Amino acid sequence: QASQEELKAAYRRLCMLYHPDKHRDPELKTQAERLFNLVHQAYEVLSDPQTRAIYDIYGRRGLEMEGWEVVERKRTAAEIREEFERLQREREERRLQQRTNPKGTISVGIDATDLFDRYDEEYEDVPGSSFPQIEINKMHISQSIEAPLTATDTAILSGNLSTQNGNGGGSINLALRRVTSAKGWGELEFGAGDLHGPLFGLKIFRNLTPRCFITTNCALQFSSRGVRPGLTTVLARNLDKNTMGYLQWRWGIQSAMNTSIVRDTKTSHFTVALQLGIPHSFMMVSYQHKFQDEDQTRVKGSLKAGFFGTIVEYGAERKISRHSVLGATVSVGVPQGVSLKIKLNRASQTYFFPVHLTDQLLPSAVFYATVGPLVIYFAMHRLVIKPYLRAQKERELEKQRENTASDILQKKQEAEAAVRLMQESVRRIIEAEEARMGLIIVNAWYGKFVNDNSRKNEKVKVIDVTVPLQCLVKDSKLILTEASKAGLPGFYDPCVGEEKSLKVLYQFRGVLHQVMSADNEALRIPKQSHRIDADG
Repeated sequence: QASQEELKAAYRRLCMLYHPDKHRDPELKTQAERLFNLVHQAYEVLSDPQTRAIYDIYGRRGLEMEGWEVVERKRTAAEIREEFERLQREREERRLQQRTNPKGTISVGIDATDLFDRYDEEYEDVPGSSFPQIEINKMHISQSIEAPLTATDTAILSGNLSTQNGNGGGSINLALRRVTSAKGWGELEFGAGDLHGPLFGLKIFRNLTPRCFITTNCALQFSSRGVRPGLTTVLARNLDKNTMGYLQWRWGIQSAMNTSIVRDTKTSHFTVALQLGIPHSFMMVSYQHKFQDEDQTRVKGSLKAGFFGTIVEYGAERKISRHSVLGATVSVGVPQGVSLKIKLNRASQTYFFPVHLTDQLLPSAVFYATVGPLVIYFAMHRLVIKPYLRAQKERELEKQRENTASDILQKKQEAEAAVRLMQESVRRIIEAEEARMGLIIVNAWYGKFVNDNSRKNEKVKVIDVTVPLQCLVKDSKLILTEASKAGLPGFYDPCVGEEKSLKVLYQFRGVLHQVMSADNEALRIPKQSHRIDADG
């Protein structure tokens, strides 16, 4: 975003610094010539709006003639950007056509009521009865894939298998979706299964206004009892920036009317719903708090009461790796009893394990359902997950270092050469600043600092950048913009892929100051807040 004036000023300053005629030593002269040529090449590219636009979009390969036929060079910067965006959209469409976007769910129901509801005296004479019987009583598997046919048409193939207490079945569905306009789409669905007969459905989505949309789903289910029609309509409206209101009407096998309000913010998610229907009518309130931590921890609770009874649920979920989220929920209800639901989301796959503990409200079942998962999670996190993630991160960093080793070595050599060429200029700058009691960089380091005791075994990786920073001082001021400092003259990246900081100890008006700045953070010195207290 630099202006032409800023480019010219930077170019003149670097030319004065690296001009070969300013250095008599043969080795320094050779290094100066190389850096001077690099500066000149950079200015030639950036001072021309056309080549600058090409470089911003394509990088260095865009400036090379070979393989550069996608855009005519005579076009303006705006035309080049438009052409690039068009090519990007075409690549995205081709990528979509090759993507199947698989999604799946595996649910395994576990009956563990024998842990809490058994009568020991009934099993005294039965061999092997001393251990509670835990069994899998139901299982459900579903999978779907999407196959984009064109930019507006998508085919969706899905299937599921279910079994419970030895009985089960499955079904397969095919849906064809077409985006008719920016305001809506339509979908045709065909299905068949061994538990139900053929299914034909039609689903329509339409934006009525910028803040309101409607979804209608019509279905015909054929079975041995005849045809069962069904209709579901949902009307939704944005009540404000973070709040949605829904009205749902369902007619058919389980007719009902439902209204709900959902408020979703950065730190919370709140839902209140009321349903009147056959066979179930209920009212539900739920709240979820989102912690702003690295693991995206969420704590939730809900209360649901209706003709079926009352259910209270509470639980939490947390990110355990880059693509995995683990959650656990305790459900306590009358007459449902106590259950523990464990869910693992791994990318687009979901694994769900509902464990039914007891049909009664037993305090012991509630206690173990609450404490047990917490103890197991923290033990697994400390002994398994954390070491695994640390090792994975190290492998990724090592691979990144190997891939960039030659480039970093070149950058290091250029930085060291630049520092040697800066010595004379820095000496003059220091003399001028000392004469006016101005800004003197006493010490400056750039790289990875370890201040946390929990990371004391990690290696400190920093480089001395005192000379390069002093060279950037002008009129007793040093101003660094919001960009990685590894690109500054005399700098290079000492720890690829890791968090870096700049630590500066400087003197202004005879008083010591100190500041530490993050790699991409803007920095402006001197500042009164950086002053070191003489008493400290």
